[in-house]
Amino acid sequence: MAILKSSTARCRTFFNPKLNGHTTQRRQITISGSMILLLAILLNGCASTGEPKPEPLKLYVFDCGNIKVADVSLFSPGFDEGQEKELTNSCYLIRHPEGDMVWDTGLNDAIGPKGLELWDGAFHLSVTNPLGKQLKALQIKPEEIDYLGISHFHMDHTGNANLFTNASLLIQKEEYDAAFGKKADKYGFQPETYSQVNREKINVLNSDHDVFGDGKVIIKRAIGHTPGHQALYIDLEDEGPIMLSGDLYHFTKNRTFRRVPSFNYDKAQTQQSMDSVEIFMRNKGAKMWIQHDKEQNESIRRAPYAYQ
Repeated sequence: MAILKSSTARCRTFFNPKLNGHTTQRRQITISGSMILLLAILLNGCASTGEPKPEPLKLYVFDCGNIKVADVSLFSPGFDEGQEKELTNSCYLIRHPEGDMVWDTGLNDAIGPKGLELWDGAFHLSVTNPLGKQLKALQIKPEEIDYLGISHFHMDHTGNANLFTNASLLIQKEEYDAAFGKKADKYGFQPETYSQVNREKINVLNSDHDVFGDGKVIIKRAIGHTPGHQALYIDLEDEGPIMLSGDLYHFTKNRTFRRVPSFNYDKAQTQQSMDSVEIFMRNKGAKMWIQHDKEQNESIRRAPYAYQ
C-alpha cells in the first residue's frame, strides 16, 4: 500500500504544474521520442491499482490407470467383435482463482502395475502412476481440494475418491440416489471406493451447474451411461474451450458412429445426452477430450504441464 501511495503521489506531482515547481504559464515544449516513452510508462504506472493480476484458470491432466478390453464390441454391440483394445484412464485438476477442483479420480492406486481382472477376464485393469504421487509432485494435498466432480460412479472413476475427504462432491440427483442408496451394486458401483467422501458437503444437482459462477467451469448433465452421468466444460484462455467426456464416449469411433455400450444404463437417454452435449459444444466452439481414448490422449500433455 505504501508503494501505491508513493506512486500516486509522484503521478500527482508530475502532472500538477504548481506542485512540480512550474507555473501555469503557457510555454512551448518540444517532446522527444524518449519523453513520449517516459510519459507512457508514467501513465501506465498511474493507471495501475497496485493489485496483483489473478492467476489464470489452469487444467492439469493425470494418468489414472490402464484398461485392456478383451472384446471391444462390449462398447459397440455388433461391431468389431472379438477385437482387443487398450484404453487409458484420465483424471484432472482444475485450478481456478476461487478454488481447486478434481474431476474423476481414476482406478484405485492400490491396484498397482500387476493389476486385476474383472468380468471373467473381459477387462484387465492396472495402475502404473498413482494419482496420490502425481498430486504430491505438484505439492497438492488431497484434503485441501475444494470440489470433487465425478462423471459417474463406476470404480474406474471413483477409485481414489476417498483421498478427498474435505471436498464438496458435485453429483446429479439420479447418481446420488443410485450411488448412496441400498442397491448401489445394481448399477455396477462399489461404495467402498467412495465411503470417505464428506457426506455433509455433498451438492446434489438437477441440471447443469456453473461451479465458480463465471461460466468457466460448467458441469454438463449427460445422463444415460449411468443414471446421473455428467461431463465437464472448461473454458481456458489460451487452449480454448474443452469438454471432458466422462464416459459419454469411450473412444473416437464410438463418437463418430454414436454407438452405445451394451452395459449402459439407458440407451435412449445416452443418445439424447450425446445430442445435447454436441449442440452445447458447437455453440461454445469447444473440442472434446475423450477420457478413455488412448490414441487421442497420447497427444495430450500430462502434469506437471498445465493447460491455460
